[in-house]
Formats: sequence, C-alpha cells, structure tokens
Amino acid sequence: MTDAPTPTQDAERFDVFARSCPSRPALEHITGRWGVLVLAALRELGVARFGEVRRKVDGISEKMLSQTLHTLERDGFARRTVVAAMPPHVEYRLTPLGEQTAAKLLDLIEHLHHAMPAILAAQDQYDAGTAD
Repeated sequence: MTDAPTPTQDAERFDVFARSCPSRPALEHITGRWGVLVLAALRELGVARFGEVRRKVDGISEKMLSQTLHTLERDGFARRTVVAAMPPHVEYRLTPLGEQTAAKLLDLIEHLHHAMPAILAAQDQYDAGTAD
C-alpha cells in the first residue's frame, strides 16, 4: 500500500513552465482579460446574478461572460446555483479556491492601481523614443 502524496509532493508534479503542464490552461483562464475581472467582481459582489456581474465588468459581452463563468466553474473557482424562485434564476459565487485566488488577484490589481503613474510615465517615455 502506498501513501497518498502530501500537498507539497502533489504540487511538485506541476510546472507551469512545462508545455504539457495542466496548470497552464487554468492559469490562462484566471489571468486572461475577463477571468481576472470576473473573479474580482464576484469577490466584491459575493453572490451575484448574471446581469449584476455583466454590469460590474463593463465591456464584457454576454457570450464572453457566459464562457468565462463556465470556465471558472469547470476549474473550481466559481459555483453556479439555480434558484427555484418565481421566476427561477441563476446565481454565481466564488468557491473557497476562487476566494483565495481572487484575493491574490486583487493584490495585483491594487498594486497596478498604485503603480499607474509610473506605468503611464514609462509608456510616454517609450512612445517618445527616449526609453533607456
């Protein structure tokens, strides 16, 4: 009988830099343009209906939001619940894994907000052809 791998041993099986690593698609799903924003929106909204998420994530189409929510649900970051009310509706919320992931993404978003003056200055300098 073999012992089950520990979380550390299990994590060591994955290498995001390896082409065939199954963590790559999950990384793409959460760090893509819409994945980050939908995770952050759900973290802020808590439990939300489709329309609420769409209003929060300005510019996302219904089709892209639907695809993003489906992908996040498949990867275990979000949960979809059908509410048997009149009329019936669907609610979305983050799973514990989604909460942990969204917290880390929100740290990145906050960092970018604070860094925007430096980023804009660097872009202006680059565009002017005076970057080092």
